[in-house]
Amino acid sequence: MRSSTVGSILLRTLTVLILPLWATAQQPGPVPRIAVLELGAASAPSSWFEAFRHGLRERGWVEGHTSAIERRWAEGSPERFASLVAEVSRLPVEVLVVPNATTAQIAKQATTTIPIVVVAGGNMLETGLIASLARPGGNVTGLSTMSDELTLLQLELLKEALPGITRVAVLRGLAPYDAIWPTMEATARSLGMELQRFEVRDPTAFDSAFAAMTAAQTDALFQLGDPFFFPYRAQVAALAIQHRLPSICTVRSYVEAGYLMSYGASVPDRGQRIASYVDRILKGAKPADLPVEQPTKFNLVINLKTAQALGLTLSPMFLFRADEVIK
Repeated sequence: MRSSTVGSILLRTLTVLILPLWATAQQPGPVPRIAVLELGAASAPSSWFEAFRHGLRERGWVEGHTSAIERRWAEGSPERFASLVAEVSRLPVEVLVVPNATTAQIAKQATTTIPIVVVAGGNMLETGLIASLARPGGNVTGLSTMSDELTLLQLELLKEALPGITRVAVLRGLAPYDAIWPTMEATARSLGMELQRFEVRDPTAFDSAFAAMTAAQTDALFQLGDPFFFPYRAQVAALAIQHRLPSICTVRSYVEAGYLMSYGASVPDRGQRIASYVDRILKGAKPADLPVEQPTKFNLVINLKTAQALGLTLSPMFLFRADEVIK
């Protein structure tokens, strides 16, 4: 047999043996799934999510190639949120990203094994979600919101913006705030203000709550941070303008909806830092060992259109302090 024939036979044999191995090596393996569960509606703005997605790409987690994001919306329903947790857990997913402490508690009741990363967890130590800030233990970690400190700073900003106010309506929803209330009252008194609480736990009660604020001759509206208000932010903003109440809150998207101003943690920065948590978990870190971080960047956002609608003239010095002015 000539050497060329032998070589041809050997080449065909090697091809038959190697080709299946090469083809197998080329098959993409399963990519890690990241579940992002939102309490609100799909139509709601979510600037933190775009920053989160960008942060993942920067760390090599490209959606559709090296990772998959399973995003779901609960449309404001805690019961729906619980069913979404069960749904994505069956896929399965490697990480659950949830918006706040309330949803983290729902998720933790459903799973103690899947890592849970909280976007804005409030005081997770006080709510029992974690054992300590430095070593959370269990399967929950993420970002706190320094809600108590922010609340007091917002009172100071409200007085700085509107020095003449004396009575402030505090709008409360479902979130508990009894622990900080005495400190809020003391801070308000030191600023020459009196706080009056108004509770709304059903969207049909907003009109009567604002009527009561007007009857009580309040000068401004201070809305406590609570995801309950998010779906109704445009309604509340319109009522505040109708009743001539300058309003302050925590989240920028509320100001876009018509609130006068917000002061809170930078949303894009929060998204980037959540991406860092997810990156470390996908690379093998345990949430129990990842310290809960506090925000370091804060933004003051002012809606100048709302100020004009209320007939307010904010001082140039106060406007200069703003990180963003919506015109």
